[in-house]
Amino acid sequence: MSGRRYNDEEVAAIFARAAEGPPLPSPYASRDEGLTLADLQEIGREVGISPEAVAQAAQSLDQGGRAGSQSLLGLPIGVHRTIDLNRWLTEEEWEHLVVQLREVFDARGTVSSHGSFRQWTNGNLQALLEPTTAGHRLRLQTVKGSARASMGAGLAALGVAVAVSVASAAGGHLGNAVPGIVFLSLVGLGFFANGALGLLSWARVRRRQMDAIVAGLTQPAEPKSPELPPDPRG
Repeated sequence: MSGRRYNDEEVAAIFARAAEGPPLPSPYASRDEGLTLADLQEIGREVGISPEAVAQAAQSLDQGGRAGSQSLLGLPIGVHRTIDLNRWLTEEEWEHLVVQLREVFDARGTVSSHGSFRQWTNGNLQALLEPTTAGHRLRLQTVKGSARASMGAGLAALGVAVAVSVASAAGGHLGNAVPGIVFLSLVGLGFFANGALGLLSWARVRRRQMDAIVAGLTQPAEPKSPELPPDPRG
């Protein structure tokens, strides 16, 4: 991890884990290029946190991957998670991962490969396995397309309502246009609400599902019991 650089949000999370407390503001002046593990350990010494605790916290952060979301007007319409495995998944491990994806997301999906790339897709839901210099990287991402389309249609209808209002007011016919403006506004609000309702709970569920996938990859496998030779006595 010596070459890895951490941004402001990651640094705050690392020091919170190292100190075993709530999230803390980054105790340093922000640098655009980020900080290395050695930088973080030096900062940790200054605030009384051991280098070992900082290293363990950084490792746990890397094992969990980088999470994020895509939002529309502050509402999450997309969720994604990226984790560098720092090792190469075997074909058998990839097949087991596909099984886990189908179980966790309750979707059959479609498997495909292009050279060193592997992917499992089910509509907007995607799991992409990509090669890096240190091993495979797994990208989990999804977008609630129906919500985005519905919210977009709602905003478009509201925009038309505003445009009609302005044009009618400028022409002195606002009173006659009120019924149409109200109708467009109600339609726009209805479409927007239809797409927006349930987005927060949808995003929480998707994040938990991605957490389960990542946990299955990062947790050490249980050692298999050695097979005993057959008893010659039968």
